[in-house]
Amino acid sequence: MISNLSQVHENTMLGPNVTIDPFTMVHEDVEIGEGTWIGSNVTIFPGARIGKGCKIFPGAVLSAIPQDLKFQGESSTIEIGDNTTIRECVTISRGTMDKRTTKVGNNCLLMAYVHVAHDCLIGNNVIIANAVQIAGHVSIDDWAIVGGSSAIHQFVKVGMHSMISGGSLVRKDVPPFTKAAREPLSYAGVNSLGLRRRGFSTEAISHIQEVYRYLFLNSLNNSRALEEIEVNLPATKERDEIVNFIRSSERGVMKGYIN
Repeated sequence: MISNLSQVHENTMLGPNVTIDPFTMVHEDVEIGEGTWIGSNVTIFPGARIGKGCKIFPGAVLSAIPQDLKFQGESSTIEIGDNTTIRECVTISRGTMDKRTTKVGNNCLLMAYVHVAHDCLIGNNVIIANAVQIAGHVSIDDWAIVGGSSAIHQFVKVGMHSMISGGSLVRKDVPPFTKAAREPLSYAGVNSLGLRRRGFSTEAISHIQEVYRYLFLNSLNNSRALEEIEVNLPATKERDEIVNFIRSSERGVMKGYIN
């Protein structure tokens, strides 16, 4: 299952039924899980930990050293979850002293020419469309979708079940369950269609919409809006996820609705 036209280091740990096509280079200190397919002309540097059932398309470069002048050659990794697809010419840098790893979760799709920089943490079931550029230390939570050709500033956080419009410049945190669009990036409503597809009830979606009315449509600053939400709206898992996300934001969240 491994082409004799590829070079795979003798210390590489390969699970059963791994396929490696011609002209691929796999360095030492690499682990590849059961049933993963790696196409031609892929380069996998030391520190890669690749899960089961992944598909890695031609031209991808995984676990190259970070593009960070503070990097001093410390030991670090990338971790790719199970059943994740990495399309053509994707680049994923390994971690630095900050987190020691760059992570991509299970069942993700990274489309062609995506760049994931050092110390990024990407959750499960995330879709990142073509040519998205993600700077270092970014966090993207489960089920988020990032539209093509978007650029995400370092240290930004993207909440779960959110959807970012293609071509966006993401300089601030994007709260969970929202759609983000326009320039500057701002609230474009709740991602209700995506939530319905994932089994959220009409009542849960309405509750999320009510939370965001306080935050983005009632002309309140964030601190006052959070106080009003906790006093006036019943506690739910979704409400608390939003409140905790806003409170923990270090870069600040995107703007409210802009006409």
